[in-house]
Amino acid sequence: MQHILIPTDFSDNAWNATSYALRFFENQEVSFHFLHVDITMQINADANLHSFGISAKKEISDDLKSQMTEWVNRVQKCCPNAKHHFNSAILKTTFIEGIRFYIKEHAISFVVMGTKGASGLKEMTIGSKTGSVITRVRTPILVIPEEASFKIPLNIGFPTDFNLTYNSKVIETLISVAEEHNSTVRVLYAKQSAKSLNSFQNSNKKLLKHMLHTSNSFHETEDQNLEHAIQSFVTSLKVDFIAMVAKNLNFYQRILFKPQVEKISYHINIPFLILHE
Repeated sequence: MQHILIPTDFSDNAWNATSYALRFFENQEVSFHFLHVDITMQINADANLHSFGISAKKEISDDLKSQMTEWVNRVQKCCPNAKHHFNSAILKTTFIEGIRFYIKEHAISFVVMGTKGASGLKEMTIGSKTGSVITRVRTPILVIPEEASFKIPLNIGFPTDFNLTYNSKVIETLISVAEEHNSTVRVLYAKQSAKSLNSFQNSNKKLLKHMLHTSNSFHETEDQNLEHAIQSFVTSLKVDFIAMVAKNLNFYQRILFKPQVEKISYHINIPFLILHE
């Protein structure tokens, strides 16, 4: 059974991410964990998080407990599924430490979080919650923009510059997602000049072709504007979902963290899967 963590602040944005996750994993035996991190109280930096989390139960307000109960009830009524099981928790700590602690304690496979589209992604660069999790938590993270609605991801986009030697764990996670939904992985090399791949890039491309033992295709485009190249790729190949490797920090941040740009819509309606080694 997979364990999926969905942090929630009980907002519409969090509900959209939850709704997407319930559909995305609907055919799998999954234990969903809803976590609210209450950051209203400063924690002593030397405090033991585990013992604090236990002692904090007495300090959680009745209002927060009620909101979490209502949240879980809403999920159960909305999308009944015999394969899905639900857990909930409220921690009083810092947001990232709460997420890290919960992932370790419950063997979490994926984190699913919502974001407010392009403007929200812009805010990520200055420390919003989703952006912090993407850059500071080493668990696969499914990012659901506020205007994304679930549809079977028939085409998974995988943009790369081939400057990364691919880790088997990362590729196996990508393959497992693709096979679950009978998806085709569409690999895009968006080069910004006419210069050919160097020997290192060619080696990585061959390795990726060898490792991707699922339906796939490789594409190449030349565009000095990376965001425009990705948008064209998403539109022309009807990409439903974009997967990226977090280790290639500069490349994926250029795609994911760019502020809103005219005619760039993938920020607000295409989910991203950020893969960590």
